[in-house]
Amino acid sequence: MSAPFTQRGDPCGQMLQRLWDYLRSEHEGVLLSPYLPTFCAFLTHVTFCAPFLVLDHLAGVSQRLRAWRISADEPPPQLRAWLKCLWKIAVQYLTVVLPASALLQISRSPPQLLERSPTSWQLFVDVFACFLLFDTLFFFWHLCMHRFLWLYRNIHQQHHQHKIPFALQAQDASPLELLSLLLLAQISTCLVNCHPLSQIIFHILNTWLAVEEHCGYNLPWALDRLLPFLGGASHHHTHHRRHNVNFAPYFTHWDHLFGTYSGD
Repeated sequence: MSAPFTQRGDPCGQMLQRLWDYLRSEHEGVLLSPYLPTFCAFLTHVTFCAPFLVLDHLAGVSQRLRAWRISADEPPPQLRAWLKCLWKIAVQYLTVVLPASALLQISRSPPQLLERSPTSWQLFVDVFACFLLFDTLFFFWHLCMHRFLWLYRNIHQQHHQHKIPFALQAQDASPLELLSLLLLAQISTCLVNCHPLSQIIFHILNTWLAVEEHCGYNLPWALDRLLPFLGGASHHHTHHRRHNVNFAPYFTHWDHLFGTYSGD
């Protein structure tokens, strides 16, 4: 990297610059392709779920690990349930998400692969703003899907087939719901107008948080224990159990404001 583009006085920014230089030089095809990002998103989701598959297997034989389960009296899902869910998600990605994402990418102007990466502060602001916006959009969309019977039966009901969610099930939804989540995430990054690297990190963290909140475990290292304004797995587990509370995906302020929050 040439000296003019060094993030002086910002060690994290310098690391981001090196990361961005690497992505631009070695993976420009992925960044500009209308198809490869979808495969990367699918692999990211499956990779993040893999540790929880191991945890579910170990919890079946370990009382200590089973105690971390939010529904401790219910056995963890079997491998058959994981494989069935994986197949459904793979088909949805191939037949729905991939063509829709490609069409969306083609219809938009190609992303500008700027030479400079965001500073560490700009990255934080971009990603945090994307999460706030996505959380807001999803809260109202999620609330509508539960309040209007047609939307629930035709779009959202498939996601609620599992009363006790597990990690992979985070993206086990109807085609229309998957497309809506993709659109809400894209709208969030577009409205924030964040750097392409910020978009990548937002999508990766968004995938992780979705997996973590569906994992079915109240883990000692979960992000909601570190950040009290996050709902976490217990928060979303209550939504799957009761259906009429905890509609926000990550934060809790909208549920508090609308009286739909439950800490049970």
